[in-house]
Amino acid sequence: MKKIFAFITILIGSLCFVACANKNVQVEAKEGTIGSEPHQYKIVATTFPQYDWVKNILGENPSKIELSLLLDSGIDLHNYQPTADDIMKIAGCDMFIYVGGESDKWVEGALSHSTNPNLRVINLIEALGENVKHEEVVEGMEDEHEEHDEDGEHEENHHNELEYDEHVWLSIKNAKILAQEICDKICDMDKMNEIEYITNTQKYITKLDELDSKYIELTKNAAVKTLLFGDRFPFRYMVDDYGLSYYAAFSGCSAETEASFETIIFLAKKVDELGLKNIMKIEGSNGRIAETIKTNTKEKNQEILTLNSMQGTTSKDAQAGSTYISIMEDNLDVLTKALE
Repeated sequence: MKKIFAFITILIGSLCFVACANKNVQVEAKEGTIGSEPHQYKIVATTFPQYDWVKNILGENPSKIELSLLLDSGIDLHNYQPTADDIMKIAGCDMFIYVGGESDKWVEGALSHSTNPNLRVINLIEALGENVKHEEVVEGMEDEHEEHDEDGEHEENHHNELEYDEHVWLSIKNAKILAQEICDKICDMDKMNEIEYITNTQKYITKLDELDSKYIELTKNAAVKTLLFGDRFPFRYMVDDYGLSYYAAFSGCSAETEASFETIIFLAKKVDELGLKNIMKIEGSNGRIAETIKTNTKEKNQEILTLNSMQGTTSKDAQAGSTYISIMEDNLDVLTKALE
């Protein structure tokens, strides 16, 4: 009996040793494999532009990387709050890409739940560095910060409190920088296929260069150099890239939905003063403020045009054929009319 017990003890010890040895082999195995099985990488992108950039970088996706779009219900990043499922998805991914502005304050808490010590995180605002802009309050715009300032000091103080403009993807020039940054991180994660990723990224950046050139040509020769939005204005990066000016009811990250009488009248007078044939709004807007501005102009015959900021674009839209480039091409067509 003692011999049997001793044998069982030795057997259990041997199994534990083998198990521990196998565990050590797995831990020391090359990143990207678990034992002899390839590891399926997972990338989570918060917004559509990042998601589409990654798709173009992956191309045929040789490692079958699982790509997820987090904000996939049509809600924009300003109103998004992660669900428990979203937190779990982030916790188990290998790469997480997010914008990094005021709307992403929840990210720090979500990342604290990550179970992946090799998690790669890309903050777009940090990646852009000096190319990032702050929100600005232009003449006639509703200023949400003003009422919180001390009497007589608001002009000096509220500008210091303005947040980063989060809509970094609406600059094609930024898109080229960010696509390259994402490519570098993917190559670092999946070194076996880095040549393919680099080639795909170079081809994609060439397409972005071509589109950028079209915007440059349009705006250089445009008769009109000013856009007027009866809406929020998330296009500051775009207009700054091409030397355009603008007026708007609200800044890009504003939570306001109702414009004051003073703002409406100011914008209507600007339409008259500049002889604008068009008043702009963004996708998803009911256009009510733009229509109210129109009815307060002298001519009252302006067309309401829509620029797409991609804040509510989903993976279903992608399946239907929408891409970052196709949407920016559509925006180019809209601008062609708006700047006549």
